[in-house]
Amino acid sequence: MTASSRSAPALVLFRRDLRLADHPALSAAADTGAPVIPVYILDNETPGRWRPGGASRWWLHQSLRSLASDLEARGSRLVLRRGDTERALLDLIEETGARSVFFTRGYEPFQRAMEGRLKSSLEARGVSLRRFGGQILVEPESLANLSGEPFRLFTPFFRALSQRGAPSTPLLPPDTLAAPERWPRSDVLESWSLEPTKPDWAGGLRAAWAPGETAARDRLALFIETALPSYPARRDQPGTDGTSRLSPHLAFGEIGPRQIWHAVKAAAEADGDEAGAEAYLREVGWREFSYHLLFHFPHLPDEPFRAEFAAFPWRDDIDALEAWRRGRTGFPIVDAGMRQLWQTGWMHNRVRMVVASFLIKHLLLPWQTGEDWFWDTLVDADLANNAASWQWVAGSGADAAPYFRIFNPVLQGEKFDAHGEYVRAFVPELARLPASLVHKPWTASATALREAGVTLGETWPHPIVEHTAARARALAAFAFVKK
Repeated sequence: MTASSRSAPALVLFRRDLRLADHPALSAAADTGAPVIPVYILDNETPGRWRPGGASRWWLHQSLRSLASDLEARGSRLVLRRGDTERALLDLIEETGARSVFFTRGYEPFQRAMEGRLKSSLEARGVSLRRFGGQILVEPESLANLSGEPFRLFTPFFRALSQRGAPSTPLLPPDTLAAPERWPRSDVLESWSLEPTKPDWAGGLRAAWAPGETAARDRLALFIETALPSYPARRDQPGTDGTSRLSPHLAFGEIGPRQIWHAVKAAAEADGDEAGAEAYLREVGWREFSYHLLFHFPHLPDEPFRAEFAAFPWRDDIDALEAWRRGRTGFPIVDAGMRQLWQTGWMHNRVRMVVASFLIKHLLLPWQTGEDWFWDTLVDADLANNAASWQWVAGSGADAAPYFRIFNPVLQGEKFDAHGEYVRAFVPELARLPASLVHKPWTASATALREAGVTLGETWPHPIVEHTAARARALAAFAFVKK
């Protein structure tokens, strides 16, 4: 490396990797000894359907603010630009004289296309583009079945992933980052208007979450200390704090899967209790599987993985869809989940399966409508996970649940929220009903309803469908597809 190339700054493009620890691209740029210019570009060219939703935009604002603060503590700063990523980077190269760009690769179809265009543009200008992993444990090109094909079933995928052994040790964050002689212009974060104002609906998000790398690390430590040993028994109970709640931190890359894997394994070895670690890392494996599916089958977010489901006879019912979105279906566990989502930008995983099954199978509404709503309202909105999980519930995806597996929302509530704590937390209208009735208020006597302050059809809606009839209708639709 010549003296002139050492003095030319290196651009580090941040995307869904908003952290300093275990960031291979950032570490490699710092190791060159060149000045480092961290950059985040709010790309307006992302396909409209997959631009960040409202909840993601709120989280992004907080996460960028946290990242900027962490960079400043290391003598650096975060440069913000808005617009087409390729154009914005070319402008920065011209302004700064940078001769190299470092970044973490993406797996979404539009990100991969952008990376290809960027590579051609930079190579034509003599600028090196260095791409690194970091979002997942194993790159999709390096894991295949015995036929050399991508895995389509989770169990053999996870077995192959586990047989590879421990992922490499997470990288420490750089102590300092060399600054350029002159910093390029940066947008002001507030000018991006990522946070809602009129109306400001984010109060529940602020109360529920603390975005940023430090908060992610603290959340992991708390989970390991308080919930990991009991994770197998409590992870399906939405009324308890039995899960890690790391999903939004992972979605924005405030923490990486290697960090989680090593921390969980170390805790299990120290305690001599592998059950919690194995159950939790299996969920990390599902995330990994989703990314591999998206990479190999880029149509996953838009089209059924199983082609025969293209003929499924979906209904068009805007009133039913709106009742589902607003938590007014009349089924308490479904409505509690949808209200938790609206208030906090998150929903317990067991309840996600219940509400998804209800939309698809009780209402016969397309899984893409649910996928779109989750994309807009989840703080952990993640294209790979969102698409793979919705298709799994629909029965149209890889390793999918059979379509005829139709969750009974009453039985699901009684099994996993036996005392009704979850429903009462998000459906206060039913808070005074006893546990035996809280998941099926329409069966309560007039006296029980009056004592609980519930008036069916007024303070609480009648169920918008009847379970047995809805189940029969769904099975008839599935039979149509099989023909």
